Amino acid sequence: MGDHKPTGISRWLFTTNHKDIGTMYLVFSFIMFLIGGGMAMVIRAELFQPGLQFVDPNFFNQMTTLHGLIMVFGAVMPATVGLANWLIPMMIGAPDMALPRMNNWSFWILPFAFTLLLLSLGMEGGAPNFGWTFYAPLSTTYAPPSTTFFIFGVHMMGISSIMGAINVIVTVFNMRAPGMTLMKMPLFVWTWLITAFLLVMVMPVLAGAVTMMLTDIHFGTSFFDTAGGGDPVLFQHVFWFFGHPEVYIMILPAFGIASAIIPTFSRKKLFGYASMVYATGSIAFLSFIVWAHHMFTVGMPVKAELFFMFATMLIAVPTGVKVFNWIATMWKGSITYETPMLYALAFVILFTIGGFSGVMLAITPVDWQYHDTYFVVAHFHYVLFPGAIFGTMAAVYYWLPKWTGRMYDEKLAKIHFWLSIVFVNLTFFPMHFSGLAGMQRRVPDYAIMYSDFNMMSSIGAFGLGLMQLLFAWILIKVCILKKGEKATDQVWEGAEGLEFTHLPSPAPYHSFSTPPKVD
Repeated sequence: MGDHKPTGISRWLFTTNHKDIGTMYLVFSFIMFLIGGGMAMVIRAELFQPGLQFVDPNFFNQMTTLHGLIMVFGAVMPATVGLANWLIPMMIGAPDMALPRMNNWSFWILPFAFTLLLLSLGMEGGAPNFGWTFYAPLSTTYAPPSTTFFIFGVHMMGISSIMGAINVIVTVFNMRAPGMTLMKMPLFVWTWLITAFLLVMVMPVLAGAVTMMLTDIHFGTSFFDTAGGGDPVLFQHVFWFFGHPEVYIMILPAFGIASAIIPTFSRKKLFGYASMVYATGSIAFLSFIVWAHHMFTVGMPVKAELFFMFATMLIAVPTGVKVFNWIATMWKGSITYETPMLYALAFVILFTIGGFSGVMLAITPVDWQYHDTYFVVAHFHYVLFPGAIFGTMAAVYYWLPKWTGRMYDEKLAKIHFWLSIVFVNLTFFPMHFSGLAGMQRRVPDYAIMYSDFNMMSSIGAFGLGLMQLLFAWILIKVCILKKGEKATDQVWEGAEGLEFTHLPSPAPYHSFSTPPKVD
């Protein structure tokens, strides 16, 4: 486009600039985060007390379905793609992403996909009501008409994800600055490169699953219909072969974020860079051979159950290596506790709690007690909220001065952090106990014995929702109202004069106008 710079709405519609596209991804993901959070408020309001208070049970099920789908595909994944767009070219010394027009297209597919999904709320029969895992035959034989819209939306999300992943792979392999070898790349680039390979491998599997659903509903096939010789359990195998690597697609970029932030605020080089790279690769490989630990109660052979149990426990080893390396990085470091570091530390601690409950769920005999209870809800929310979402918030606070040229309000940011920590634990920790006591998930009514735990979770959820409005105000102050101190090259107190270029992870505000220095 030469020297011509589009302005106004055309700047955003037709931009091929990786920073603009990264910003659009981040704004879109935050809007989806607030919408999905609003649906969580409906769920928690209904569960505040036993009995049916506010919504019809069918609408409650629609909320659980849309909340899960929007948070996974609309909030967490686009946020990490936005960070990749902003940071990867700068971290490897590239002028832009390798495929900038495709980059623009991959973003603009998403608003239409999620509009389709949300419009299904107004259709006859309502939105999909079969849970975010959309198990057959509930999602095929007994599904509302809006399921076809849902399938089309999932296909669009998948196309967007695959295009974004291809872009990352091509950019990293073809556009690194001279001297920037693979083993000199920042950990964030490594984690996203491995995430991109996971996306390319598993999104077609999801596409296959929803296409089989489509043909079962409209074209008389019987992939998942026992009356025609199909098998509903086949759906679970196909879905979780996608679904378990998907969990790591959401969390691996957060690992890279923590590996950038913790060394900076510890004033130390990252401990065990190579082992972190190999651990990330090991996690990605092992994520493909543990899918059936979601299916211990379907009647698999005992040998298969044992295989998936031991494979699941094995994945804790490379994850433990990462946690050990982060702790070793902080050991005897000159640590300061600005907001990004607080979020990174909370990520490590609370993600580890989620990992411990994951090991419990991996034990086949006792999983019969935990399966489909609120213990599972507690587990994956401890992994995803303090994991993926806290990781993203850490990244936003860490790089926001680099992006905007202004510092956010540190006092407000710390209030946001500390209250978020309190409310996250108040929301999700009691779910462990209600789940162990036998409370089923996705049920709008429950026995009075679970009422105290549910009341605590609902109070925590409302508080957590309010905190995200505070987060929105912090971002509006910096990004729209342009308030805040001007960010300097070294804005963190105590970091003046410290040379970061020897670190495997770049400093947050190091100038990237020239290719990064490498040894």
